[in-house]
Amino acid sequence: MIKKIFTLLITFILLTVLFSCKNNKKSDSNTNTTTTALTDFPESVCNYEFNELNSENQVVPEATKQFVETKLASMTLEEKAGQMVQAERRSITPEEVKQYNVGSVLSGGGSYPESNTPRGWLDMYNEYQSAALESSSGIPIIYGVDAVHGHNNVYGATVFPHNIGLGAANDPTLMYKIGEATALEVKITGLDWNFSPAVSVAQDIRWGRIYESFGECPGLQASLTYEYVRGLQQHNISATAKHFIGDGGTKWNPDNYRDSSWALKNYDAFKLDQGDTEISMDELRRIHLQGYIEAINAGVDTVMVSYSSLNGKKMHGHELVQSLLKDELGFNGFVISDYDGIKQLPGDYNTQVITSINAGVDMLMEPNSWKDAITAIIDGYNKNKITMERINDAVGRILMIKHKRGLFESPIKTFDDTDFNSEEHKEIAREAVRKSLVLLKNQDNILPLQKSTDVLLLGPGADNTAIQSGGWTIEWQGTHDPNRVLGTSIYEGLNEVVSENGGHVYRNISDASKADVAIVVIAEVPYAEGIGDNGNLTLYSATSHAGNLLALSQAKQTGLPTIVILLSGRPMLINSYLNNWDAFIAAWLPGSEGGKGISDVIFGDYDFTGKLPVTWPKYTTQFGETVNKTNYVEEDYLFPYGFGLKYDD
Repeated sequence: MIKKIFTLLITFILLTVLFSCKNNKKSDSNTNTTTTALTDFPESVCNYEFNELNSENQVVPEATKQFVETKLASMTLEEKAGQMVQAERRSITPEEVKQYNVGSVLSGGGSYPESNTPRGWLDMYNEYQSAALESSSGIPIIYGVDAVHGHNNVYGATVFPHNIGLGAANDPTLMYKIGEATALEVKITGLDWNFSPAVSVAQDIRWGRIYESFGECPGLQASLTYEYVRGLQQHNISATAKHFIGDGGTKWNPDNYRDSSWALKNYDAFKLDQGDTEISMDELRRIHLQGYIEAINAGVDTVMVSYSSLNGKKMHGHELVQSLLKDELGFNGFVISDYDGIKQLPGDYNTQVITSINAGVDMLMEPNSWKDAITAIIDGYNKNKITMERINDAVGRILMIKHKRGLFESPIKTFDDTDFNSEEHKEIAREAVRKSLVLLKNQDNILPLQKSTDVLLLGPGADNTAIQSGGWTIEWQGTHDPNRVLGTSIYEGLNEVVSENGGHVYRNISDASKADVAIVVIAEVPYAEGIGDNGNLTLYSATSHAGNLLALSQAKQTGLPTIVILLSGRPMLINSYLNNWDAFIAAWLPGSEGGKGISDVIFGDYDFTGKLPVTWPKYTTQFGETVNKTNYVEEDYLFPYGFGLKYDD
């Protein structure tokens, strides 16, 4: 027995040495971080001890405290109530910002000025800000936007991979660079506040917001949140940890129904998003809390509340906002509601406002009902349903962040677009694409390809920067129009390489006989939030592109070796197709530099390093199963959490 164990040990050591010597491809490996790679120890990270809470970055300087106290003492109730609301730019004029002392304006997904350019945004911002400075309180606004993968509302911005791809990369230093680059591009347009990062720990791939999550294991949030927040706030752009708390754990509800035209586009819309997380407090803390601890450790300015419920109670009225987030974790920034989120609380509108504020929400994102919200706050105080202590706490937190970010010192911005979509930012995005790609099959080492290869390129995602960027790009639900998303498509990236080396990229099936290999780029269509809930996840389901199956069929008929690239926000059911593919790459939603980043790896300039941030199921019965299960068996799934090949594996 001892001899057998000794033999196995020697064999393991020899194989390890052999593997380390085989791989001589370039690597994007990060040498500047001491964070342990999650995928080396998936079980230990997903059953980890909480990182220690460090409130050092939550300490408020004495000068700021004194400023806030002095300002509060001079404000009327009406001025304070105005500071506690946020209006959508399409529903408020600069004059109304002045008249009502409004604290914040936002641009929701797809909300942009007539000139969707950096200069157009800056001019709009300064117009609102100038009006705020003329209000009776003279307090500047803080302007928010969902720059969730770059400054994605703005035409021409650098669009980074969505979070699920960054979870596959699991590189904290890269996250800092992305946060910093995003902050610089947001700053150019004048804005002050980014509703990012989502620290949701997605537990079901049917969720339409899964691509906003780094993945299913809380260790990913622990690994990546801190540096991203630091990168954003390094340039005085306030970050937002969202959505507090447990939004990634909602349960599938086949009986849920939304009576609206945009929801009815998908039969499964909102069957999971904004639902109920049924969970014990111990499990809530173990799975869903760590991202908030890391954000607070990084000094995050704001936290956004979730639409979802916790054990049947809506989070916008939940006592955990105060007791857990503010009291226990010591969060000193301000809490904002989600878009119209308080309207899901029971009672009439005034009751909803009072309930949410008393639960600990400091600013109400009431995009179109902001005037009613101001009235309800004032009425709540006059009827002794909201105390002045609670109002002062909320307004004091808001003023503190505005002071911290220099809004009182430099409210009006000057224009300098030097860093907008700069070569440096595009290179960061390209690096992020390379690191996010996960190689799931590479039969007979068909990859990497020779740069002189003649390629037959098929599929709906082959030449479309909009599809490869997904939702939250230019529009809330994304766009299908590649002319609206500046970047490099997969076709453009591949063609640049092979054309310089004597090869060709053919797009027409009639040219199949000229090609050495077929590359098929299948895709999900862009979607966001509950519109993307999908209980099927086949390649022909509601969120799948209608051209997927035709492209796969055409490739099969050619008899060419076939490489399949999937552009998606999550795993899709591919079990019945995989045997027909010689190689398979999960590219997630790579963004504007997807074409170049993918080409870097396919042709072998860099190796694959990405690992699955979510479990890839074989069957629909495995939806909702994650590595957090105590009886997780890797062999049960098509590809387990943490799986990812390298060349020569």
